[in-house]
Amino acid sequence: MKQHILTFAIALLSATTINAASVNDFPEISRYVGPSRLPSAPEAFEYTPDGAAYLTYSADYNKIVKHDVKTGKEIETVLDFNHTRETTISHIDGFTLSPDGSKILVWRNSEMIYRRSFTAEYYVYEIRTRLLRPLSTEHPRQQSPIFSPDGRMVAFTASNNIYIKKIDYNSEVAVTTDGAVNSIINGIPDWTYEEEFATNCSMTWAPDNLTLCYIKYNETDVPAFSFQLFEGYCDPKPQYALYPGLYTYKYPVAGQPNSKVSVHAYDIETRKTKNVTLPDSRIEYIPRIAFGGSSDRLMVTTLNREQTRMELYCANPRSTVVKSILVEEWNAWLSRPTYEDIRYFDNFFVVTSCRTGWQHLYSYSYSGALQRQITSGEYDVDQYYGYDPASGTHYYRSTAKGAINRVISKIDPKGKITYLSPESGTASGLSFSPRMDCFILSYSNAMTAPRYALVTASTGKQIRMLEDNAEYQAKWANAPQREFFTMQSDGYTLNGYIIKPADFDPNRRYPAIMSQYSGPGSQEVLNKWSIGAENYFAKAGYVVVCVDGRGTGGRGRAFEDAVYKRLGYFESIDQVAAARHAASLPYVDANRIAIYGWSYGGYEAIMASSRPDAPYAAAVAVAPVTDWRFYDTVYAERYMLTPQSNESGYDEASTLNKISSRRCPLLIMTGTADDNVHMYNSIRYSSAAESIGRWCDIVLFPNMNHSINDCNGREVVYARLLDYLNSIMK
Repeated sequence: MKQHILTFAIALLSATTINAASVNDFPEISRYVGPSRLPSAPEAFEYTPDGAAYLTYSADYNKIVKHDVKTGKEIETVLDFNHTRETTISHIDGFTLSPDGSKILVWRNSEMIYRRSFTAEYYVYEIRTRLLRPLSTEHPRQQSPIFSPDGRMVAFTASNNIYIKKIDYNSEVAVTTDGAVNSIINGIPDWTYEEEFATNCSMTWAPDNLTLCYIKYNETDVPAFSFQLFEGYCDPKPQYALYPGLYTYKYPVAGQPNSKVSVHAYDIETRKTKNVTLPDSRIEYIPRIAFGGSSDRLMVTTLNREQTRMELYCANPRSTVVKSILVEEWNAWLSRPTYEDIRYFDNFFVVTSCRTGWQHLYSYSYSGALQRQITSGEYDVDQYYGYDPASGTHYYRSTAKGAINRVISKIDPKGKITYLSPESGTASGLSFSPRMDCFILSYSNAMTAPRYALVTASTGKQIRMLEDNAEYQAKWANAPQREFFTMQSDGYTLNGYIIKPADFDPNRRYPAIMSQYSGPGSQEVLNKWSIGAENYFAKAGYVVVCVDGRGTGGRGRAFEDAVYKRLGYFESIDQVAAARHAASLPYVDANRIAIYGWSYGGYEAIMASSRPDAPYAAAVAVAPVTDWRFYDTVYAERYMLTPQSNESGYDEASTLNKISSRRCPLLIMTGTADDNVHMYNSIRYSSAAESIGRWCDIVLFPNMNHSINDCNGREVVYARLLDYLNSIMK
């Protein structure tokens, strides 16, 4: 009896010691991981159709104001919320201008659905008459509205059906009536398409305004997934105070049925719908539809289930005649820009292809004939900005100046390349004008906070500075910063960065945290400004090391394709090599090295720490996948194929089969309402570990999603991580 009391007392003391830690024990953590760490950026705006002006909010957010592009001077107020006719609203969440510039669509009271989708209360404002009206009086909340090219109609969805608001007549027409929750979705993507094909709208207007085309998703046969909802304390749900609620939605895990997709064309005049039937039975996905410069050219992008073959079709929505235009294939997965970022112009289109082993731009006629390879070389084009018909110039961003840099370039019809941004660092071209004569240049490097300037598209010469973040950068003058290096692993040269602790002493030996993401095509080692958790880890006395191993982006397809059908294997070899490289540094304690990551990075943290030769003292995984059989079809099968066709690959890539080889403590943190990487992954891992007499530590975030960013969630994640590692390594 006395022994039992003593054991209980020790357990209670241990629990008290562990639970005593809080965010308050980590000074400044909120500053490093909260929103205040972010630099300023120019106010969101929209160009007028002629590109000579732009619309943005007034300083008090009570108006939408037109400004001259070149000078920034205010021209006029186009919407004053205190002086509208028929309807009055006090605030909005956002706005968009009609293609003809005559109307503004505004919205308020947004409610997020998934990562990109939301419903809101939308209103249409006519600039000339100052008339403000609800987009719909029959449906209180709407989703994904799009103007017709002439600005006289708006197509939107509500309750999985499509409706058209005819603004001139203030009338509403139902395009579809078969929409049903967890069964039929019209005009907006299902969860998997939204998450993995980066889209939240599946409708497109013909240029002549006479046809609305859309994708229908039949998810009836897709298995449903459910997770519990609790009352909680962050955004409490009192309806679940005594009994948890249940959230159920369609989520196809690897190898299971996807939504059946089909394309349809609605005739505005006859109000009849035609089916656009595609001829190939290999089609599994339709990531995009768009019109190619003419109302008789509906361009339909399709993929096979393996995502190794894209076929682009041209369909006449009136006759429904369909013709194959282009087939693009690769011996592993196709890169996402190939099917997500095709650009259509009046007489040609531009597609991104990795057919040479590097990602480049190609132009095709609408007959399917290759016109020219626009870019070439041993570098990747990772963004295409568009084309200036006046000069025949294409604008893009690439790794031409090294994998850790991003430079904006233009190329003329003769192939002459001009760099429009600094060659070292990371640049992005934001908001090219409709006339392609200017754009916002965003630029930063490891030591320079982002600067935003309006520049000419012809030369990159600054027109005016929009935000230099000089004051912001001064506030971070003493923050630990990145230093770049390269290292060898298994015959490959890998890029990495290191952040040394504040007040670094080269004669000391510090504990180290290996930070990584490691997912296919991703890149963490970039020459750009970044303030975040890694800087705080260094401030807390850790050396932080990050290395991009095989499978990551910016290095050509051979480097990426190494992980095909074997996720987690080569990445783990490279992360262990990176840890051993860190251990070789004279200021790192080889016995105190931990690995950490979020999402794919959490998966890789478990995989790397489960290698027999892993040198880690601890591992931390946030929202990790633990077996690719539990993740969605599009992502998992893109890299692994189906479990049915690659069973041994899935077995080898599963953390569940490597629990006995993990020699270090593991902390898992996850949100219970994560609709992306389900908490189920962590529960299965914990269960499997306990079944063989092992365990891991788990921290749950009730009702939080994959980002864990509500209330103090993000601060708690990193405070708990440091508290955990401190208890083991300090």
